[in-house]
Amino acid sequence: MMKQTVLQIHYSSIRVGFVEFVSLCLAFSERKRHFGTDFIKGEAADVQYQLPHSSKLNSSLFPMSPPGSKSQSLNKLTALFTPLQLGPITLRNRFFMAALTRDRNVPTNVPTDLVAEHYRQRAEGGAGLIVTETTLISQQGTPWPHTPGIWSEEQISAWKKVTNAVHEEGARIYSQILHVGRINHADAPEQIASGEPVYAPSPIAARARLGFKFRFIPGEPGPSMPTEIQDPRKFIELFRQAAINAKEAGFDGVEVHAGSGFLIDQFLDNTVNKRTDEWGGSVENRTRFGLEILKTVTEVFGPGRVGMKLTPAGGINDVGMSMEDTLETFTYFITQADKLDLSYMMFVRYDEKYFAPFIDGKPRGAPHDVIQTWRPLVRNCKFFVNTSYTPQEAAEEISSGRVDGVFLGRAWIANPDLPKRIRYGIPLNEDIDVGRLYGPRDGRVLSEEELAKGYTDYPVAETSMPLKD
Repeated sequence: MMKQTVLQIHYSSIRVGFVEFVSLCLAFSERKRHFGTDFIKGEAADVQYQLPHSSKLNSSLFPMSPPGSKSQSLNKLTALFTPLQLGPITLRNRFFMAALTRDRNVPTNVPTDLVAEHYRQRAEGGAGLIVTETTLISQQGTPWPHTPGIWSEEQISAWKKVTNAVHEEGARIYSQILHVGRINHADAPEQIASGEPVYAPSPIAARARLGFKFRFIPGEPGPSMPTEIQDPRKFIELFRQAAINAKEAGFDGVEVHAGSGFLIDQFLDNTVNKRTDEWGGSVENRTRFGLEILKTVTEVFGPGRVGMKLTPAGGINDVGMSMEDTLETFTYFITQADKLDLSYMMFVRYDEKYFAPFIDGKPRGAPHDVIQTWRPLVRNCKFFVNTSYTPQEAAEEISSGRVDGVFLGRAWIANPDLPKRIRYGIPLNEDIDVGRLYGPRDGRVLSEEELAKGYTDYPVAETSMPLKD
């Protein structure tokens, strides 16, 4: 086990109790509302607010809260510590860790002991549910040169180390499985090694934008022109095998990535899917691919163990329909998916900085409130959200009953002990090593010592009080 730095914080030097911490955070967020967002490959990093380390707080920075707000805030934050029944398993709390690609699976696509340690730390820190970084169902040339897969025996064995480590610490873990479709490049080493062309529902290339360039290919191009998939059933079978492998690796379930402009989303979107067969055209046809995958994966894992990630606001990776088409398509897709014994659906909320890139002078994406729009349709599984939430906002949404849970992203990067810090009013660590969010984007293979920096070397706060579930 890798040695982890411990940051000692004594209450005598902070002199801020849990209730004060909550009210001050809320007051500060009202004073300094910040919607700037980091992105870690499709997962919006959540903005956090850090209290001063001084024992004396400057009241000019933290205006007085309205009467009664302290007790109300405390009650709301406790929502994060309430257990949740997710299908057949019980989560010890609602501190959920979103899928965050970090590109440490060197030299190619197999999780290492360092990756296992990264997840173990967050489980030890109190996470209730962890969703792995993007995990490919087949060998593909993605923009992230060290993305892990789950198609080989070597990968299954490696993931077993991860699931065992997480379970030993009392947390649960899902594997996020996907195929990125046309967001691949024919000259990427992994694509060449696969012996397959870049595939998509239709031969329409995704227009490149910042963040999805292939930096390890000369000229840093965008995705390649794809080849039209002849038989989508072959890809449904790849998802089935990935689910079988994930189950063998010890995962508690899988999250099917049906958003972010990746393969399932490409089939859903009528600006990308121009097929005239049973897999394109009408809403029923365009949703067939995703629904068949959900049915197939659920057959493998059983009821209540398959989640789904959705980005109906579009705008990512050159997908996005009109609002009318978005409502028609996703109303049908979500209503049908809700009949399939899923454990949850997770909706990425709209964020203008992320979902509305301008391509050829025209904005992509369909701005709308995903909770208000889609919550009424989800009746048979849990309703989760993510993107740019603070722990305070997450607790408020849960307390209000608007959602069943919220996935946090950025908060977990530099705070492997996030639940402990929230419970005891310990300031969150905001010192994120931005330059090391990913492994080398140029495809270089670094030593484990180098890859650990900004990944498994963030300090945990030491207190004399244990974290109780």
